[in-house]
Amino acid sequence: MDPKKPGLSYRDAGVNIDAADEALRSVKGIVKKTFTPNVLRDIGTFGAMYQLDLANYKEPVLVSSVDGVGTKLKVAFAMNKHDTVGVDLVSHCVNDILVQGARPLFFLDYLAFGRLVPEIAVDVITGLSNGCRYAGCALIGGETAEMPGLYNEAEYDLAGTIVGIVDRSRIIDGSAIREGDSIIALRSSGLHTNGYSLARKICFEVEALGITDMMPYVGRPVGEALLEPHRSYSKVMQLVLKTAGVSGMVHITGGGITDNLPRVLPEGTAAEIDLSAWEALPIFRFLQEAGGVADAEMLRTFNMGVGFLLIVSRDEEEKALKTLCQACEDPKVVGRIIAGDGKVHYTGTIRYATSN
Repeated sequence: MDPKKPGLSYRDAGVNIDAADEALRSVKGIVKKTFTPNVLRDIGTFGAMYQLDLANYKEPVLVSSVDGVGTKLKVAFAMNKHDTVGVDLVSHCVNDILVQGARPLFFLDYLAFGRLVPEIAVDVITGLSNGCRYAGCALIGGETAEMPGLYNEAEYDLAGTIVGIVDRSRIIDGSAIREGDSIIALRSSGLHTNGYSLARKICFEVEALGITDMMPYVGRPVGEALLEPHRSYSKVMQLVLKTAGVSGMVHITGGGITDNLPRVLPEGTAAEIDLSAWEALPIFRFLQEAGGVADAEMLRTFNMGVGFLLIVSRDEEEKALKTLCQACEDPKVVGRIIAGDGKVHYTGTIRYATSN
């Protein structure tokens, strides 16, 4: 090495290992609050270990899912608010495995920065921990990376993987769905984590709104309305699964009701959905009117105020509705299973609520 040349360090290349260590030290206590007795090691080891308790399972099946937050992160960057996107991610993943009847066990995250800011990392991981604690699963590990040149300095990406468990005899895969079954809808809290590319275009380009401007019809600043966290339906649906026979469940994510409901329909069936059976949230009214978005496009891009669907026989409908109401939900019977082509057929017209 030429002694006249200055020696370079990893930090000179844009990677600050000390910042990552600082963030990890700050969140250890927060993350450990999600641990159950099944977690065998603290965070920071090369591989996380989780001991399965199979006492209540005859034929245990592991169910997993991986996802990201998507362009909702752009709103978090603009708001400089980072403590809810972790909740979004966990809730999304929990709901994805819930539709097959699985109970979440543990979660792992991937958090990648252009330039790692310890305070932001702590906020994100705090949100992940809060989401895991609510869902009853452990945040047992993850990866926090700093990659200058791949991400903008002020931005990060967030993704995660969940693993859950269900007894094979209790798997819900839609095969029990029959013609005449009822479709019950549970309310969403907002956009959840889908449709943000279109929503941001409407808000910030078409309407030229600022992040702190009030969103028409909604009565909240644009940033707050868009950052409303994704709901987890795990707790309430675990109650329903104990009291009523459920034939199928659907998490309304990208593709809306139009593309997600057909994923559980058996061959030879279709779904009939009455759009007038519930009131879509005001945020969707604003997006549709401001963007001139057609009904069919709205229903395929956004959840339209419905975050989760469950399908039950007519005999089980009353028990399911009673349990949901006792859990302070506002369930709506929005349709039924019919003979058909595996698609969703809409009747009625979209109605909008005047307030959330």
